[in-house]
Amino acid sequence: MILKKIIKKTKEDLEKRKNESDFKKFLKLKRDFRDVKKALKSTPDNPYRIIAEVKKASPSKGIIKENFNPIEIAKIYNETADAMSILTEPHFFQGSIEYLKEINNFSKIPLLRKDFIVDEFQIAEAYGAGADFILLIAKALETNELKKLYDFAKNIGLEVLFEIHDEEDLQKALEVGAEIIGFNHRNLKTFEMDMDLSKKLIPKLPKGVIVVAESGINSPKIIKKLHQNGVDAYLIGEHFMRQNDIKQEILKFKAE
Repeated sequence: MILKKIIKKTKEDLEKRKNESDFKKFLKLKRDFRDVKKALKSTPDNPYRIIAEVKKASPSKGIIKENFNPIEIAKIYNETADAMSILTEPHFFQGSIEYLKEINNFSKIPLLRKDFIVDEFQIAEAYGAGADFILLIAKALETNELKKLYDFAKNIGLEVLFEIHDEEDLQKALEVGAEIIGFNHRNLKTFEMDMDLSKKLIPKLPKGVIVVAESGINSPKIIKKLHQNGVDAYLIGEHFMRQNDIKQEILKFKAE
């Protein structure tokens, strides 16, 4: 499974760059945080909350955006979206934490470090680079490991988007105490989409959880349907990356 390959490579990279002095240096930085929950919670005046993703490539699709300019893309998102996801995984998605650092310098909207987080060091890095929330993937770790990382992030002021793919993952999320849950429609083994995943599992959530839909969102019609299921926000990367006019496409999604 591709997730195992990515996690293996991530851990190899961590062994090379983990540094205790860096860890402490990151956390000594004084931070202001953009309000993640306010940005993601659906309201009558802004029902379709968009987390727009800065994404050059993926393992399944290869290069998605030719002539990729993350800063110019982020400037468009900053004026049109509700939050921004920045892929920082370098090998399979061709991302970089440097993108996050640069975008933090001007972003008015909350920033997600989108990566395969398996260690507190990566969370400290995210804090130091200006992220407001991080991604934890339920499939990547055992519940006790996820809980440790979740608590560490929350204790230093970061919010957590907890990504699930099925009911087993949902149980992990509930045990951890996740307050923002992302339903990823993509099956990690087959890459097939189950766009009804949120419809099946949202009724099992406690009240107050913010729901994010991920993967396979490529039309306003889809977000309208997902909103009826109880989804608050929509993480969209590939679709926006393929547009000639990203700004107009986001505005079209927001206006639906």
